[in-house]
Amino acid sequence: MTAVEQRFREFKMPDVGEGLTEAEILKWFVAPGDTVTDGQVVCEVETAKAAVELPIPFDGVVHELRFDEGTTVDVGTPIISVDTDPGAGEAAPQTAPAAGEAVAEAPAAAPESEEKEGRQANLVGYGAAPASTKRRPRKPLPSAQRSAPTPSAAAPAPQAPAPAPAPARPEAAPELNGSGRPARPLAKPPVRKLAKDLGIDLETVTPSGADGIITREDVHAAAEAVQAARETPVAAPATAAQGRERRVPVKGVRKATAQAMVNSAFTAPHVTEFVTVDVTRTMKLVSELKQDPELAGLRVNPLLLVAKALLVAIRRNPDINATWDEGNQEIVYKDYVNLGIAAATPRGLIVPNIKDADAKTLPELASALGELVGTAREGRTSPAEMSGGTITITNVGVFGIDAGTPIINPGESAILAFGAVKLQPWVHKGEVKPRQVTTLALSFDHRLVDGELGSKVLADVAAVLERPKRLITWA
Repeated sequence: MTAVEQRFREFKMPDVGEGLTEAEILKWFVAPGDTVTDGQVVCEVETAKAAVELPIPFDGVVHELRFDEGTTVDVGTPIISVDTDPGAGEAAPQTAPAAGEAVAEAPAAAPESEEKEGRQANLVGYGAAPASTKRRPRKPLPSAQRSAPTPSAAAPAPQAPAPAPAPARPEAAPELNGSGRPARPLAKPPVRKLAKDLGIDLETVTPSGADGIITREDVHAAAEAVQAARETPVAAPATAAQGRERRVPVKGVRKATAQAMVNSAFTAPHVTEFVTVDVTRTMKLVSELKQDPELAGLRVNPLLLVAKALLVAIRRNPDINATWDEGNQEIVYKDYVNLGIAAATPRGLIVPNIKDADAKTLPELASALGELVGTAREGRTSPAEMSGGTITITNVGVFGIDAGTPIINPGESAILAFGAVKLQPWVHKGEVKPRQVTTLALSFDHRLVDGELGSKVLADVAAVLERPKRLITWA
């Protein structure tokens, strides 16, 4: 590593998820010139799973932010450079020469014969430059020699008679391709490396430097044009609806959710069963638990008891807690329950899960559920909190929906939908009375969960919610 590379450190976009390939820069917390320290959060990015804050791993002064907010960047691409030795004075990073700046190396003095032939120095990697009548400027002469006339390069030697003047030869043009541009784009090695890193074909870049040389700015402009073309929606034909529609690129959490749902729907054969149940006793228990000092300050609601009821049903029917391993053609039964809770957020639907939910007491489950929902609404759910789920609950009742056919979360075997609790006429003890009623829907993967197992699990959940004392007797 050179001294310049040691001084100017680059921080690359990390893989903050499980094998993710890109992330969108949501917000920068620093600007060029700001001092940063090891572990300081410099930006927030959104992956296909969650929004994550990125800390810088070294000290220094921010030299350059490589991408603007809202840009999607591939994992492994440098996003920020830091001057780790700002007290050393002005210096430019080795990988970022100024636009159009000539190579700093001073060429050695050319032999006299080379000067007579009109050859000129060329950039490394371009091959020999064509002959030209132009000469390299000479260094200033000492004052003692300035008064003496100096023959020009075109003048004959003193001892030779002057030849007849010949018309000046025009400078030979570089070899051109069919489009009228140089057959090989002219660019310095650092610029070629930059283009390679950004995936830009130099053949497509319009040069702005002297003599048709492509500069760093030209490459960056080409990269920005490519990125803008990817993100700009294709203009729709002029219609009466124009101006009344808006288009939003599908990316981040919503893109990942869409792909996961498509994969699940067309990979796992879904079966959905429904049951309507009287949950009057459960709703009464929720009211009582809210007054319990042991649960003071915790999130106590019907969803908490639905989660507990599902955990009891899984304990009675453990084969529902499994996954299908297509590669090894095996069913993997799990002796732990990571209970997923589908949560709607401004960035889309996410499914964080409560690790080892089956081992938690009711107060512990209430606390974990409250933290999970709060973190999701703030957009701070980490990828680790969304990985490893085994079974999921989706609470569609909060939107006033009675029931639905939920799609199984990829890698799981079942998902329970909890509908709205409504006051309805119900036959209770031989009489029609108003009761609190809800509908439950269980979707399961029919490759490993047959109708009997799925029905038993759904029936057990309904039984617990109808008579919540079973939380004790069945536990």
